Amino acid sequence: MIALVFPGQGAQYVGMGKDLYETYPECKAIFDKADEILNYKLSEICFNGPEEKLKQTENTQPALFVHSMAVLQLLKNIQVSAAAGHSLGEYSALAASGVMNFEDALRVVRRRGELMQESGIRNPGTMAAIVGLSYEKLIELCEAAKSEGIVQPANLNSPGQVVVSGSVAGVRKVVELAKANGAKLAKELVVSGAFHSPLMNYAYENIAEKLEPIQMKEFNFPVYSNVSAEKINDILETKKLLIEQIISPVQWEKIIVNMIRDGIKTFIEAGSGKVLSGLIKRIDPSVETISLGTKVEIEKYLNDAKSN
Repeated sequence: MIALVFPGQGAQYVGMGKDLYETYPECKAIFDKADEILNYKLSEICFNGPEEKLKQTENTQPALFVHSMAVLQLLKNIQVSAAAGHSLGEYSALAASGVMNFEDALRVVRRRGELMQESGIRNPGTMAAIVGLSYEKLIELCEAAKSEGIVQPANLNSPGQVVVSGSVAGVRKVVELAKANGAKLAKELVVSGAFHSPLMNYAYENIAEKLEPIQMKEFNFPVYSNVSAEKINDILETKKLLIEQIISPVQWEKIIVNMIRDGIKTFIEAGSGKVLSGLIKRIDPSVETISLGTKVEIEKYLNDAKSN
């Protein structure tokens, strides 16, 4: 059984999707349609940067979504059993499953990026990666750091790898405590806000307005939620979970464990980078992971599939 997984913020790079745009008419059509819907040249930012502009959350999120959707055009013959996406990638997973159409999903993703960027300005915060401590220990350290400011686990990525999020003082205190408690790595990340924490409240309170009018369809295959780590049961629950997701931790490790429990043996990462493949291998080295984001990777995969 094959599952698609879709990257979130941090996987973007200047040049993403350019080779697909120049090679495949169906990928070109996706980028052109995105430019038209958004009324600005997102494709230019993806292909040529500058990096500073691509790194702005309001651009990063639609860029990653569109790149994943372009890759998906070339994978139509694959029998998919399930999907999941890391944070923003959940929108890609829902679009892949037919729950949201491309235009609606892109408009929400653009608005989500704007709102999260604005939240970062209104309530400045930061994030840090902690490697080598148990989740229980990290909860303890977050509690101990709360006297300095808001801080909580934000991304539960793989065994012993957690990202925390919150106020600058709160996060820095956790970094200091993690180092003192023997963490292999405790490092503040370069981000524009405290994603998946209460400091994203402005986005949390305003995203519903964009999601409410959207007509969602039934799932073509199950999508696993960032919030619950389980299959999303119905389209009513989908909107609620997408709103909750903004201030809730991403349960990535649990999602992958649950997908494997449900019979997934191969994970195809559709879009930018190889971050998720690396995390999945750390969660369970026995499963197969394939990263497909460039022309070379996709052609090799499709040729290998033909010859098997």
